[in-house]
Amino acid sequence: MNYRPLLAGASALALTWSGTAAAQTTSPETQARPVAAASASDAEEDEIVVTAQRRNENLMTTAVSASVLSGSQLDNKGVANVDALQFAMPSIVVNNFGQGNDFNVRGIGKAEHNTQTTTGVITYRDGVPSFPGYVQGEPYFDVANIQVLRGPQGTIVGQNATGGAVFVNTNDPIIGGGTHGYFNVHYGNYNDAGFQGAVNLPVSDTFAARVALFTQRRDSFYNITGAGGAPYPYEKGKVGLMAGRISLLWKPSDNFSILSKTDFDWLDFGAYPASPFANYFKTLPGTSTPNPNHRDLFDVQYNAPQAARDNFVRSILKAEYEFAGGTKFRSVSSYQWANTMYKADLDGTATGNSYFYDSVDEQQVTQEFNLISADNQRFTWLLGAFGVWNDYHFKRPYQFIIDVAYPLDLPAATYKLQGNNMTRSLAAFGQIGFNITPSLKIEAGGRYTESRSINDVDVRQYGTPIIADQETSSKNFSYKVTLGWKASKDQYLYGFVATGFRPGGLNVPVGLGLPAPFKPEEVTSYEAGWKGNWAGGKLRTTITGFYNDYKNFQVIIGYPTFPTFGIELNVPDKTKIYGFEAEAEFRSGGLTLDAGINVLHSELGTFFATDPRGASTVACNPNTGPASASCIALKGRRQTYAPNLTFNLGAQYELELKSGDKITPRVNFGHVGDQWATLFENPARGDHLEARNILNAQLAFQHKTWTVTLYGTNLTDQHYPAALNSGLYFAGPPRQYGIKLLKTF
Repeated sequence: MNYRPLLAGASALALTWSGTAAAQTTSPETQARPVAAASASDAEEDEIVVTAQRRNENLMTTAVSASVLSGSQLDNKGVANVDALQFAMPSIVVNNFGQGNDFNVRGIGKAEHNTQTTTGVITYRDGVPSFPGYVQGEPYFDVANIQVLRGPQGTIVGQNATGGAVFVNTNDPIIGGGTHGYFNVHYGNYNDAGFQGAVNLPVSDTFAARVALFTQRRDSFYNITGAGGAPYPYEKGKVGLMAGRISLLWKPSDNFSILSKTDFDWLDFGAYPASPFANYFKTLPGTSTPNPNHRDLFDVQYNAPQAARDNFVRSILKAEYEFAGGTKFRSVSSYQWANTMYKADLDGTATGNSYFYDSVDEQQVTQEFNLISADNQRFTWLLGAFGVWNDYHFKRPYQFIIDVAYPLDLPAATYKLQGNNMTRSLAAFGQIGFNITPSLKIEAGGRYTESRSINDVDVRQYGTPIIADQETSSKNFSYKVTLGWKASKDQYLYGFVATGFRPGGLNVPVGLGLPAPFKPEEVTSYEAGWKGNWAGGKLRTTITGFYNDYKNFQVIIGYPTFPTFGIELNVPDKTKIYGFEAEAEFRSGGLTLDAGINVLHSELGTFFATDPRGASTVACNPNTGPASASCIALKGRRQTYAPNLTFNLGAQYELELKSGDKITPRVNFGHVGDQWATLFENPARGDHLEARNILNAQLAFQHKTWTVTLYGTNLTDQHYPAALNSGLYFAGPPRQYGIKLLKTF
């Protein structure tokens, strides 16, 4: 169900292969623990291994554009959650709207935060897709690596991955690895205190367990007052997070293993304060007159309560059996349950009367089967089947509320909803590969998907009852054909054509009869890349060009005959997104330098729409218009949250002292270019979001198994709007600094 338009109507080097980190798919404990205790899964230092395509592959000779960061490099680059990932990898934008994070790769993903729109970038946790709508603030802890695949992944990685896929892999237990682990504590400004740690427990010669814990508390970034500066009596945004993971590995024989992982998270973000966009302007739009309402993004006034809390459990079971000859059978199952609760002062002021509240349960079940041929064959193949069942339960009685006369709770001034939105997607897929010569390989894959969405909701719209019982379904066949050429030991070139798919869905009822469903979105992508090793492996480079051609691009606009409300529909004309990426990493002795850049162009096809933020009673046909002051021609407009330029730079130098101790300074810089928050590109309504330039730095001192690190993020303290939603700016995090202590054993 689409709820963002209702809110408006009511009042998305870390290098593509990231050399140093990607070569170490390990937890922070490997930074200091003895080599003998290192994980058996550690990769060779000169090889970057990716597993996202169901095999262990050397990324430098694999026909895919991807970024890989280990757990230790995530820590080094100041990446503690998904928001910060955009400053450590090119081509990524993360939009935090409060009750969820929307992840975009190359301008593709999800620019509208709602439950009805599927995401074009699937996030996997330990091999299973995570929640697509809510509960996206899960912290990174005890992470082995993060693998980000760019471009459509419609064959073997998610049926609706039109933009890419993100794989967050945590550390597995190690059988025969002894008892080892780590703990890491930190303290910083805003009274930010936290702990994380993990321990590997050998139980027998066939069984091991791993327990990981995370906790954090932090004061609010915001100064919140009531009208006229009076004390604000409600939650101001104090953060309190607790998370844990229990992993069990049983390997009774060399060819059979069962891995279980269960996560428990209680994530109390306190609140997601936001400010009216107009308060951000220093001068009134189009003039040089000072804005009398100008306030800093972190200085807000409210008269309604705030709250933001997610809690969930996720349980994963992975079984793998290897037959004689090397063929593997793999089963990956998951069950996930979550509740998200959110309260917001919807107008962002201490004088308005708009208020929002919801408490939503989400449940997801997934099952995947794979049959994978041996890797060391001239002819390789993969077969698979996948199913995901995701249900949103909008709790009864009416725990989804928009109140424009708060706190009176008048039936004529409230929009209330209860009921269920149930989705299902089933797929079968396969891929074959053939080595034409020892240096030339062709691969082809396909995936057939059937998706379904059902609404069973009961709405009370400003006193008018609406019953929405609707169903829609989508079918699609996606494919990918790749040619890879290992021109020499150090040079690899590839090219492919691939298609991707996002299912259609159902629109929210707005009292005008049940609006029509929107159609599936399809994309055809062309990509070519060159990966090279230079100077004896000290320098690695990647250059990639891509072109994406959309059919039935999904957007949200004003309802054509009643634009006060929003509706999701398809752009009838072609939409194009294209660009290139270039990355490099240099390592020599203790010096590491890395850089990445993405240049992007997005262009909407012929399309007409009415901005739902402005009242209009003039009909506007998406196909023909006609163009007018309210019916806007959107041809050529940029995709939302798709900056034309992103880049990142990093440098570190590891200095080893005569005592054997090490001092390592690190500096990282990330730039995310300016972008538009809506297709209407109206700066006076806050649509233009300025560029973000984030500088992070660390200074680490390591003595045996102890490491002390001074850290700072957003050192220039840039205050920038990270997203626009319902006329409110959601700010990116301000400057943070502190000290960390790591102990490994």
